[in-house]
Amino acid sequence: MTDRRLRLNAFLMPIGHHEAAWRLPESDPNANLDIQHYISLARTAERGRFDSVFLADSPVLFANPERRPSGKLEPTIILTAIATATERIGLIGTASTTYNEPYNLARRFASLDFVSGGRAGWNIVTTAGDDAARNFGLDGVPAHKSRYARAAEFVEVSTKLWDSWEDDAIVADKEAAIHADSAKVHTFDHEGEFFSVAGPLNVPRSPQGYPLLVQAGSSENGKDFAALYAEAIFTAQPTFEEGKAFYDDVKDRVGKVGRDPRQVLILPGIVPVIGDTEKEARELDAELARLISPEYARHQLAERFGLRPEQLPLDEPLPENLPSEDEIEGAKSRYTLIVQLARRENLTVRQLIERLGGGRGHRTFAGTAEQVADTIEHWFHSGAADGFNIMPAVLPSGLEKFVDGVVPILQERGLFRAEYTESTLRGHYGLPRPENQFTVGRAFARFATQR
Repeated sequence: MTDRRLRLNAFLMPIGHHEAAWRLPESDPNANLDIQHYISLARTAERGRFDSVFLADSPVLFANPERRPSGKLEPTIILTAIATATERIGLIGTASTTYNEPYNLARRFASLDFVSGGRAGWNIVTTAGDDAARNFGLDGVPAHKSRYARAAEFVEVSTKLWDSWEDDAIVADKEAAIHADSAKVHTFDHEGEFFSVAGPLNVPRSPQGYPLLVQAGSSENGKDFAALYAEAIFTAQPTFEEGKAFYDDVKDRVGKVGRDPRQVLILPGIVPVIGDTEKEARELDAELARLISPEYARHQLAERFGLRPEQLPLDEPLPENLPSEDEIEGAKSRYTLIVQLARRENLTVRQLIERLGGGRGHRTFAGTAEQVADTIEHWFHSGAADGFNIMPAVLPSGLEKFVDGVVPILQERGLFRAEYTESTLRGHYGLPRPENQFTVGRAFARFATQR
């Protein structure tokens, strides 16, 4: 059962979440390839007693390398390095169920859980975009429903693999020359629509049982998937009303499938631009907007809408005849969010580009540390969030300002921990260690026999 305390995750983009952050004088344009940079960010977040750090990923070149730093190191490699340089903070990495296989992925995350002493989490994504598909010999991205069906089976196979060694399987009896009880190491011969996996995994059950399961899709299929499998949800909700509606909807879905809604934590993203004064924060926000390349951003937006750039005049609103969400196969929820934002606030394409430059549809906020803390407290106490995915517009300075400015205010208000009390990621999030399905099954069989 979860305790009702605020959860904070630091979403680490190499130089910051604003697409123009790399152009600021303070930014290192090569930080995306510097492991010491990531380690330093994680240590800063740990100093702020964050629950976790998180790395996004996609098996495709993230952006036009001519316009911004685009190279990305593989997340579990980065997190393994961070694990050896930190002590408590959780380590969440993204991996696609569309372009991986369960055995290899389960092995990587179980290994990370061992290396970190129980701090691993897996952000489960299905990966949109034809560009990624072409890197794996496919002509186009698989259909939305098909990707989620594969993801569901992928997670089920992964949990079987993580559970294939029972917790007490290793006996290490030197005298009897028995290292493990083979009756507690299980094959399971899974045969499904997408996968055929015999098991067992070649890594014993890890400190957390298995990594924390995180999900980041907000489409209808995504919310149904989250209700069944997710233990934490990263979501983009730009307004309080939308955040509250999403929170209530997902918690309701969780309850309807027989899970405890308190054990599924919802963490919307927030992109804070923090200044000592509100004026200072707004000046930095304006400077970042000024550094955006409008033509490059328009090209990216046109790709998302399936249009040519010239169909999006910079100083006009979005066209009326955009594709519907049903016609979009990739990133449905983000597509809808962007269109709704533009329509609701009657934004021109140029204004929309400026709004998306910092958070890609997440809530952006320019203000003082106290104002940021007020926003977080309001969402938390009003039942729109269990915590937040903190997405600094500029790194490392934005994370340092949050840790040194916002965190002490949240601690003074009794919302956030002053010290770590747990050593695992599940412990930080107040979530239980999962039971082993094979141990439970054997116990049930023994009970039935005794009766």
